[in-house]
Amino acid sequence: MEEVRRLVDTIIEGIQEKKGSDIVVADLDGIDGTICRYFVICQGNSPMQVEAIAESVGDYAREKEGEKPVHVVGLENAQWVALDYVDVMVHIFIPELRSYYDLETLWQDAKMEIIPNLD
Repeated sequence: MEEVRRLVDTIIEGIQEKKGSDIVVADLDGIDGTICRYFVICQGNSPMQVEAIAESVGDYAREKEGEKPVHVVGLENAQWVALDYVDVMVHIFIPELRSYYDLETLWQDAKMEIIPNLD
């Protein structure tokens, strides 16, 4: 458990490094039918920023935790990028798509942790 939470915290650092905003961590532990233990959801203001955040998350996870995603999708247009770390799924959106898919409501049974934006 500690190892997975440490990965979540490292992912948050990677997001904040590129000024990703509105970070939410959904703890899915104990919810039936989930594909992982945590969702980390955030946004960037443009496809370029979404791509930079995804790259930063990958670098931080690899360098600090020795973890690589088993699958990455969405880099082609960088409007919604998902990085799969098995126990942790990272979703990086542009604001319009985040609002449209509204993952926070979809997983409303999860315990949500809101990470304050850095100034």
